[in-house]
Amino acid sequence: MRLAIALGRRVLGRVWPNPAVGCVIVRDGRILARGWTQPGGRPHAEAMALAACDARGATAYVSLEPCAHHGRTPPCSNALISAGVVRVVTALTDPDPRVAGRGHAMLRAAGLDVIEGVEATAAHAANAGFLLRLTQNRPFVTLKLAMTLDGRIATASGESRWITGSAARRAVHAMRACHDAVLVGAGTARMDDPDLRVRDLGSAHQPVRIVAAPRLDLDTNSRLGRSVPDAPVWILHGPEAPAGDVAAWQGAGAQTLSCPVAAQGRGLDPRAMMQTLAAQGLTRVFCEGGGTLAASLLRAGLVDQIVVFNAGKLIGAEGRAALGGLALTRLADAPQFHLTRVQPVGGDVMQVWSRVSVE
Repeated sequence: MRLAIALGRRVLGRVWPNPAVGCVIVRDGRILARGWTQPGGRPHAEAMALAACDARGATAYVSLEPCAHHGRTPPCSNALISAGVVRVVTALTDPDPRVAGRGHAMLRAAGLDVIEGVEATAAHAANAGFLLRLTQNRPFVTLKLAMTLDGRIATASGESRWITGSAARRAVHAMRACHDAVLVGAGTARMDDPDLRVRDLGSAHQPVRIVAAPRLDLDTNSRLGRSVPDAPVWILHGPEAPAGDVAAWQGAGAQTLSCPVAAQGRGLDPRAMMQTLAAQGLTRVFCEGGGTLAASLLRAGLVDQIVVFNAGKLIGAEGRAALGGLALTRLADAPQFHLTRVQPVGGDVMQVWSRVSVE
């Protein structure tokens, strides 16, 4: 099962809105075939593994309950039954209402031995975005912060290239590649003029590039605007955004999505933003700032993981802070995360923090 989960993880960012599933078929202690969800979400992991072997009398280890509904392909539960598999071991029940236990029931009704819940914690972590989208109507959100030792992301003049070294930047590109989308705020888009594509990894896959711009005050001649033909760009904007600017971005090939503004009138409503992205099928979003957008997501309890790259530099109090205001009056109200990983990356240090509690 650990192998099946690892196989599924290799396609994170490329299968949305589907889950990233792995399947391993074993007979007499020997692995006959491996499969994983293909880019775009089809074929499924079970179909890939079954096509590569004679599975009669075998056991299939699958990191998520096999599907039970007819979509663009027949149900994987039927495929396992037809292939002569005698036992199916799964990690999780699929919360998709079209499945939700029906796959397991179909297998049992056909006489197969079904074992559930094996390595469930690891499987849940691997497909947290898919599960959150179905159960909470939002994607999994990773917040990336690249900052100095004193928590600054730029000098007072706005200079930020580069806080961290080349190894850290390459690691960030790898993280972009395993998310469905990269998200930045309008201030970051205007000041840094980022490209946000995955580079230097030898991969043709590109995540969706998203800018949260309440007033849509962005130049279509920016690097994002000019590169729309090469990788998708979505613009989240407020309902009062000028119609001419909306039309200009649509004319450039971007997808524009209207969202309500926050109750206090400061930026887009973060929960509505995430619900809008979930409705478009996104399961994993990689937020690269800036400080105002990051703070709004933290205040709303929408950040599931924080990846911090600390550089051995000091800028001082006049530099720009990594986060905007969180409006805290008590330390007990501060968002809490627990440390899950620390490692040097070139001359910098990477820390990965996960939420202490879930919704």
